[in-house]
Amino acid sequence: MSDARDRLFADPLGETAPFTFDRDVARVFPDMIRRSVPGYPTVVALSGLLAARFASAGSTLYDLGCSLGASTLAMRRHIEAEGCRIVAVDNSPAMLERCREVIEADGHPTPVELREGDIREVPIEDASMVVLNYTLQFIPLADREPLLARIATGLRPGGVLVLSEKVTLADPALEALNIDLHHQFKRANGYSALEVAQKRSALENVLLPETLDVHRARCHAAGFASCDVWFQCFNFASLVALKR
Repeated sequence: MSDARDRLFADPLGETAPFTFDRDVARVFPDMIRRSVPGYPTVVALSGLLAARFASAGSTLYDLGCSLGASTLAMRRHIEAEGCRIVAVDNSPAMLERCREVIEADGHPTPVELREGDIREVPIEDASMVVLNYTLQFIPLADREPLLARIATGLRPGGVLVLSEKVTLADPALEALNIDLHHQFKRANGYSALEVAQKRSALENVLLPETLDVHRARCHAAGFASCDVWFQCFNFASLVALKR
């Protein structure tokens, strides 16, 4: 499967439509996320190490908002416990179509079930690990705590949630600095000022970031015993939440 260069916002678009994970985005997604999300390869790779630590025999691991399956593959290749399986869920048919190609080409023996659907409606059952990598930020605010509560309920004792998000900072000066650094990161990766501006416009009111304090408090309210940051680069952070 070839990965095309992301030029979706390279030409003037007039009125920018809201961002969707359609066939055009699926076609360029690996290039888009590599050049847009600082620390993304590290978070995905280290998610695999967490799977090696937390996957317990006979359990299910979930990748909610799996896109093209990067986190699924990372978990799959590091699971050491016997009898595990992975359920990977996305609501975009175009993303799942390409994800299926990736999973089939991988050839690892750990079974992966791909499901098209709304992650808010997917049962979480007998899980040892759940990954929400840059997914919760696209869920309506009112639905976020109920989703995390269902995840906490469906996790085995000792299970883990990996929650990666674009975040906001409460201090206005630090928020402005991190936004600027993120834009510099994009420009250093070859995006033009026009591309940065048009994509930001497309994501407005679609991607709704929150502060780390809000994420921590929500995880505790949802039933997790512990929650904190384990990786951060600029205004992108990943948290682990533990169930005891």
